[in-house]
This record gives sequence, C-alpha cells and structure tokens, in this order.
Amino acid sequence: MTIPATARLEFVVFWRDEMRTFELPEQGEVTIGRAPENRIHIEHPSVSRRHARLMLGPELVIEDLGAANGTFVRDRSCEANLQQTRTMHQLTRTSAALAVGESVMFGEVTALVRRATAPPTRFGDLDGEPSETSGVVVRNRAMRDVYAQAERAARASISVLVLGETGVGKELLARAIHARSPRAAAPFMSINCAALAESLLEGEIFGYERGAFTGAIQARAGLFEAAEGGSVFLDEIGELAGSTQAKLLRVLEERKVTRLGARQPRSIDVRFLAATNRDLEAEAQAGRFRSDLYFRIAGLCLTIPPLRERPEEIEPLARCFLDAALEQLERRGALDFSEATLSILRAHAWPGNVRELKNVVERAAILCAERTIVPEHLPAGLLRKSRANEAHAAAPSLSSTDASSSTPGPVLAPDDWQAEMKELERKRLLKALEQCGGNQTRAAELLGVSRRTLVSRLSEFGLTRPRRRDA
Repeated sequence: MTIPATARLEFVVFWRDEMRTFELPEQGEVTIGRAPENRIHIEHPSVSRRHARLMLGPELVIEDLGAANGTFVRDRSCEANLQQTRTMHQLTRTSAALAVGESVMFGEVTALVRRATAPPTRFGDLDGEPSETSGVVVRNRAMRDVYAQAERAARASISVLVLGETGVGKELLARAIHARSPRAAAPFMSINCAALAESLLEGEIFGYERGAFTGAIQARAGLFEAAEGGSVFLDEIGELAGSTQAKLLRVLEERKVTRLGARQPRSIDVRFLAATNRDLEAEAQAGRFRSDLYFRIAGLCLTIPPLRERPEEIEPLARCFLDAALEQLERRGALDFSEATLSILRAHAWPGNVRELKNVVERAAILCAERTIVPEHLPAGLLRKSRANEAHAAAPSLSSTDASSSTPGPVLAPDDWQAEMKELERKRLLKALEQCGGNQTRAAELLGVSRRTLVSRLSEFGLTRPRRRDA
C-alpha cells in the first residue's frame, strides 16, 4: 500500500500479555530478530536471530530472512471470511507487501504496523457535556465536579495541581485547562519529572548555555522559555530533587529563569500546571517536599478519582479507544465488543486506570480479525482475575443456604482457568485439522503458526498426528 508522506508509523509487537512499541523511520530498512543488534529486538524463542526485514518508503514490504519458524502474512489469494480464522501464508526467503494494520507473525509472535498516536488537540465543553469524540469522557458525578472547577480555573491565571493515581488522565485534564484558557493559541509544554535524572531534568526545564556542561555544544532554551505565552506542565512533580525544587520556587516567585551556565535571568510569561500521584500536603508536612513550593503550585487542587470509582465511564472510554485504534490501523468496517467482554471490562478493578484500559482495548483491536471482540482477545491475566472474582462472588451464595451443614465451594484457581484455556486451544487445533483434511501444513497456516509449532502442540496435548486424507 502507498504511505502518505506525512504519516508517522510505529511497529507493535506482542505475545501473551506483553506488548512493545517501536518507532519506525520514514524510509529505509529495519531488521527484526532475537539478536540485540536488530532495530526491532524481540526476545522470544520462536524468533530467529535475524528473522525478517521491514522496508519502508512509498510502500511497506516485509521480507523473510530464512527464519526457522517462518514469517507469516495474510493470504491475499482469496478474501477470507471475517467470521472465520484468517488464512495466513508463509514467506520463505521471499517478500510481500504489508498494509497498515495488517498482522504479520514471526514464529509465535504477532506484530503489525500502525499509525503513531497523536496527542489529543480538541476538547469538549468542560462545564457541559464533554464529547467522547473530542478526547474527553465525563459521566461520573465526581468527574463532572472536577471538570466544572477546571472550566472556571481555565479562565484565570491561578496555578493548578492535578492529583490522582497513575494513569487516571492527569495530563489530559491539564491539556483541557490550557485549551480553554486565554493562552490556548500559545504552546503547551510538558515533561515527566520522574523520567530523567536530576542533572538532565534541570537542563530541560531551565535551559543551558553553551559549555555549561560536557556535551553542551550549543545553547538551548528550557521548558519555560519554549512555552512563552502558554502553559508549562510538570508531571510527577513530587519526584523533584530538593535542589531542583529550590530553583523552581525562585522561577515561580520572580517569573524569571536562569539557564544553566548563565549569569543573567530571562523574564518569562507562562501558566504553571503540575500533577502528582503523591499526597504532596503530607509530603510537605513530613519535610520531604518544600512547603513553600507546595503552596505556590497548589493554588487550586483538582483530584481525579480512579477509574474503579467511575464504572459508568468504562464502556464509553473503551469505545472511544477502540475507534482511535481502528483509525490507527486503517481498518475498515465495524468492530464491536461482545456483551461478555463488556461485562469483564466493567467488573475489572483497573489498577492501571485509564491507561491500562487503553492498552487492553488497543491490544484487543490488533488481535481481533473478526467483527466482535470476545473475552479471548483480552489479556490472560485479566481473564484469570475475572474468573476468580466470579467464583469468589458465587461462593457466599452457595454456603448461605445451609451454613451449618455445608462449606463454601472452592474459588476457581488460576491452574483451573489455564486448563480451560488449554482445552479451548486443543479444540481449535482439532477443528483446524478437520477443516484441512488432516493436512498439518495447511492447518498450521490456517491457525497462523509454523508447522513445527503445530506438531509441538499436538504432542503437548497427547494428540496423535493425523494422516492426510483426500478432501
């Protein structure tokens, strides 16, 4: 397929519950394999040291480099029924065109190319009904209160501190405040204070002059200067070192910033926003965070509740993320959640909050080749927790009928759930072999695995390798 010149692409690799994303260059070649020197390094036993090569340019092309367990792409010789398992074709030292959003398998590892995620740029009315299509979902009463306060704060110049657990969407709220402020036309600059070492972080925030330290070959403006007239957002501000806190306090008080290695300060005009998952008030009282800085940044504190406390937002958020994922994959046609899948999503505690939900939905969109996302497309760990919770909930009702003469039934253990998953896999193997008349090579292609993997699975399940019979 032809790739627009402005499209930014990324390579997504996943196996089991693990998922990794690699940025791709606009053009050129990247190698894929188990050896560390590959641009896309996949540490999985079914992947060869130099497994394949991806060629980028006007078109995407994947080439097999003689991998032991094969490189599989969609069979284009016929249009597969979306309600059935998608037919895969093995490349053997050959190449094939690859479309954005189209799955490719390296041994037992699935991957695809998708459009890179762009940060949200539009937001709904914070004091009314924020629109799912504009990047904000607000259904919960507590969230409505938070966004109503954010709407009022957006028009003022007061510093705002956003509180909440990791992954609840603190930066999204900060961006919404900036977007609704008089500074909306100016830059919104953000940085994660926990992602960089202290020495590097100070250079990014305050800037530096040429020769300020080893490697400073030219002067560079910091975050505050780059955001002139706009807003600066410091995420995880509770992770700042004490010395950096002191410098930041001076910037906020004087509205001037001094670059590293410079003598003269520079005047700045910015709106200050910050976020943390810590209780900064308690940290300040305990002496672990400067109390004077805390009072400076906490002109208004907004606390975003965790996703488990706003279950009514789970489904609309999931649908919002699904639409975005399908756009990234350039996938045509409708894709929806089964009711069983939605039940699992609603019941999950979401310790990773909105970020975890987004990752789960993106993974399911990649895995699902049919029209409906079913529980099998969700991570195995999430499914195990769901089944364990169901059994836990059922146990009291079993024992309450006659507490004196009966004991509660055992909660379904992870081993039991894995046994059910293995049984499901066994049935899929048998069905594929039946459809292919016992031809193991064709059955492996139908399942999207190598013939060696198919034979190994048959051995694991104690199944006799069938003899090929005429169709």
